[in-house]
Amino acid sequence: MSVFYFKTRLNLVEMLGIRVSTVPELLQQLRQVPGSSVYHHTHRFLQQHHFLCPEPPNDFAFWITNALGLDDLGEQLASVDTIRFTKINDLRDAFCAILEKYLQRRNGVPPGCHEGEEFHFMACRTFVFASPFHAADAAEFLRALRSISINSIYYHIFESRLRLGRVGNDFSLWFESIGNKPAADEIAKLDPYTITLEGLRKKIIAIVEKHAAN
Repeated sequence: MSVFYFKTRLNLVEMLGIRVSTVPELLQQLRQVPGSSVYHHTHRFLQQHHFLCPEPPNDFAFWITNALGLDDLGEQLASVDTIRFTKINDLRDAFCAILEKYLQRRNGVPPGCHEGEEFHFMACRTFVFASPFHAADAAEFLRALRSISINSIYYHIFESRLRLGRVGNDFSLWFESIGNKPAADEIAKLDPYTITLEGLRKKIIAIVEKHAAN
């Protein structure tokens, strides 16, 4: 019997002591900061505003647009489709490629931000804990899913996929392991970046209820 054990997590955000004021400096540091920093700056809004902000911007796009006034470059960075990536370094490379192309095309010295508006690189250290919830079948999964915290949902949908380099999220992988491929496929097709975590909970519940007999 395949039992699903729900986990939850807490984050500790730490300053890396790295700040930049221009696009070349951002590119230089982005190439070498730890993956946990790239993850933090592309998922911070999801973690902090889980109820109100579906489809959040990433910190790089926000800073480029608001501190440097480079709207076109900011739009390019904001358009990076995070859900396509299962590895942090691939996501890092996507941002670096956009910045590199911008600098290759630009004539003259790129603008810098005003004092006090520098970009500060941060990272997040994640602590994972066991929760009291587990499930051996779809009915038990539904009962647990209605009770777990949004931190638990976040861990099994986002952390397992991108930070741990897995192909799918934990929920879809488990339903596939118990032979419920229709539920697994439908959960895997959800775009979690355009849904609040509570909205995501409701959608997964609806999917599991629809395929519970499988």
